[in-house]
Amino acid sequence: MKHFVVRRAIKAADADTILGYELLFEQGGESLYGEKENAAADTIASFLMNNSGKIFKDKKIFMTFTPALLLRNTPKIFQKDKIIIQISDNLIIHPLAMSIIDKFYKAGYRFAINDFQFSPKYFSMLDYAEYVRLRMKESLTPKEQTSIENIINMAHGFGKKCIMTDVDTKEEYEKALSLKADYVEGNYIAETLYVKEEKVSYMQGSFFQLIVALSKDEPDVAEIEEIISRDAGLSYSILKLVNSAYYALRRRTASIQQAVMTMGIGQLRQWVYMLSLRGDESEGSDEILRLSFLRAKFAEELVQSKGMKFLTPGEAYMMGMFSTLEYMVDATMEEILAEIPISDDIKAALISREGDAGKLLSLVICYEKADWKQCQVLAGELGVQTSQLSQIYINCVEEVSTVWESLTGEYARPGEANLFAPEKGEEGEKLEDVLQ
Repeated sequence: MKHFVVRRAIKAADADTILGYELLFEQGGESLYGEKENAAADTIASFLMNNSGKIFKDKKIFMTFTPALLLRNTPKIFQKDKIIIQISDNLIIHPLAMSIIDKFYKAGYRFAINDFQFSPKYFSMLDYAEYVRLRMKESLTPKEQTSIENIINMAHGFGKKCIMTDVDTKEEYEKALSLKADYVEGNYIAETLYVKEEKVSYMQGSFFQLIVALSKDEPDVAEIEEIISRDAGLSYSILKLVNSAYYALRRRTASIQQAVMTMGIGQLRQWVYMLSLRGDESEGSDEILRLSFLRAKFAEELVQSKGMKFLTPGEAYMMGMFSTLEYMVDATMEEILAEIPISDDIKAALISREGDAGKLLSLVICYEKADWKQCQVLAGELGVQTSQLSQIYINCVEEVSTVWESLTGEYARPGEANLFAPEKGEEGEKLEDVLQ
């Protein structure tokens, strides 16, 4: 069976703060947890075994565990302060539920309850839970809305935080706010993470000029240096980047010329997007930029690994990177791209998802949104085996996370203290030891 794995951001309802990510497992277009207990546990445990070093390091991980996974001690793969064990109905009705949950609770693990309901079996778990998760619907009946309001009020009264899931539209997001949910999760979240900039100021800025200069067939290095040098924000960002752990220069540099030479035109073309837009250092801007990088890397890897001829890997990367511009600029994609010298194929893909490039971008975004059925259709049209998508995606997540940490972290040069080195004993238990 084909299985898919994706992560979805959980964001504070009224702020650009990312609480963590839910790790979703699905198979054959349906929830993997609907499969037989042991089959689901085997698939998930196998995936985690093969990717124990790639699971997300920076934020909390919310994951639904079957009883079999808990009995195998699978949560011990993660550090206790990083994993939130989600309790679903199949665990609540298990005869060993209380003893299993009590064991992990006493060991220091934290819990969330999925799809909370007013019934004794759910209330019996409430003392263990830090979060209550409720599912948003496209339209709520008065009775359903009253029920959600009562659950949220009850949860707040007990000191619990509420997460509203499946928030996929602006209307659903506004409804979640009105219901006083603490956190939201769903496809609409990316659009709430960035304050849009006016098109005029965006197009007149140094970023646009630098994109134009870098997009030429034969970029003029002197022109590029001049554009960077006259913009304090770009100068600071590029110097910070080139002095980061990613490049590991033996001596710090304050030379724009040396920075450009160190990076090279190819890498500068890729990373300038982050350099110019990561100005406010907020979690919201960080998250949308990570999304840009992940889309770019996923598209590039699919083109490269599957030998697609309609785009070069670099074009696929740029397409994925630019696909989030609509979240950041107060203008239509047509207006934004009208002044950027990229190929007509990429413009058509970004604006209307036309052509093979459009199918590739649609595949990347459908995977991101966990639209598995459409993923299978698009993958088939592009000649991609769906069984390989999850591993390619997770590899891209790991690479983006690793590069992001090295780009934004300090490099410990000889004689300098490494302020970010983990303390001894923080490595955690090995997967092979806990899954016995």
